Amino acid sequence: MSKKTLSFNKLHKKWSEIHKKQQEKILDKHKEALDHISQNSKQYAIGAVGGLMLLTNPVNLQISSGSPSGIQYEKLNKNVHLVSDLEPLIPDDYRNFTDEENDQIADKLSDTFGMDIKYEIDNKRLNTTYGFIGAEQHLMRYPGDNEATHFQTPQEAEEFMSSGLAPGRGAWGYFANSAQEMTQEDVDREKYYIAVQTFLAPDYLNRVGEYRDFFKYRKMLLVNPHNGKAIVVVIGDAGPAKWTGKHLGGSPEVMRHLERYDGGQKGQVLYYFIDDPENKVPLGPVE
Repeated sequence: MSKKTLSFNKLHKKWSEIHKKQQEKILDKHKEALDHISQNSKQYAIGAVGGLMLLTNPVNLQISSGSPSGIQYEKLNKNVHLVSDLEPLIPDDYRNFTDEENDQIADKLSDTFGMDIKYEIDNKRLNTTYGFIGAEQHLMRYPGDNEATHFQTPQEAEEFMSSGLAPGRGAWGYFANSAQEMTQEDVDREKYYIAVQTFLAPDYLNRVGEYRDFFKYRKMLLVNPHNGKAIVVVIGDAGPAKWTGKHLGGSPEVMRHLERYDGGQKGQVLYYFIDDPENKVPLGPVE
């Protein structure tokens, strides 16, 4: 390694340390103001995310995309662009989208994530594609599953055990017949599940059996339109009740990734079907 490269690396490290300290001071000093901005305005959210990207990565703008810092920059940049692209497509006042609006949003999500995103499949759709999400508990994956057996690592238990385990099964029953028969797909389906108001789908009461089979573990893409974060999930339960004012619920892992930590805040999300008949799209955060 040349002296010039060594000098650059030392300077880069020193500047990064100084910049990190300045960032921490700014975030600490203006925490309340930043929280207010991120929670109350999509326009502010776009500027806040973009500004934070520049604030935290000023020395990475010229770094190659193959480096860890370059990859992180690309992820943030992609999120900012998605938020900006979605902003004019989402009305300020909450309401159901028209078919034309759903088409526009589905096309944008398909282009962004390389998936076949739809708001309707086989003439079946949910009551809405844009709603307020609340936090759900974990679901029992098999008979006898409990908080002591539910988590695969101590880190998972420490992070998510406080969310609790629902006393009953999901709408489709257990994910597996026993712990011995449980597959990784069963684990992922529970970890990345949502509850949606299947019972409010158009014509549901006249086609209960058909809709039940259609919705069972149906893949969906959830997107937080305020920060661009996305996650692939399955429909693992039905709910919440209409009187709650919420349109869907998310597992603790889903809520954490979308940064909708507090279900009481009823944060908005987009949720669309993923047409994946060959089961090629993996569940979990979309990076």
